[in-house]
Amino acid sequence: MNTTTKEQFHQVVGHCRTLFEKKTIDYGTAWRILRLPSITDQIFIKAQRIRSIQDKGTQLVEDDIRGEFIGIINYCLMALTQLELKDDERLELGAEEVMKYYDKHAKQTLDLMSQKNHDYGEAWRSMRVSSITDIILMKLLRVKQIEDNSGKTLVSEGIDANYQDMINYAVFALILDGFLDE
Repeated sequence: MNTTTKEQFHQVVGHCRTLFEKKTIDYGTAWRILRLPSITDQIFIKAQRIRSIQDKGTQLVEDDIRGEFIGIINYCLMALTQLELKDDERLELGAEEVMKYYDKHAKQTLDLMSQKNHDYGEAWRSMRVSSITDIILMKLLRVKQIEDNSGKTLVSEGIDANYQDMINYAVFALILDGFLDE
């Protein structure tokens, strides 16, 4: 795998992590009240907004597309944490504890990306950001279908793998959009 890709992943997720940690200090873990389908819908809203702005070429709300990709990354990491803590009813987790889950799932996602990136040979670098947006939306529709099927699949990967793919695609979109160049 291209060492640069791993370094870029760490830079992008590092920025997302800093924001997530600050919001955890500000808000606590209020997101723990959300059921998984609610987190999926929140990610869907962000991805749909990105697509809408890409299609229209304009936006009326100042929040930029990059912030939405960052939100997708952080909400997917929340979802992975919720999956792991599905039997843990605590609403409030300390910042240190929640950041351990964040780091654990970010590392697992990086590991998955490294394996796929090896096999696909950095193909994502030739993609359009608009195509990445569409793939994220497709993965969200898959997750919604799996959720509607009570988490059961016959031959497909599970919800967790789809969240990880969405994180990786959002990281790729930010890299391709020049996020690290600023």
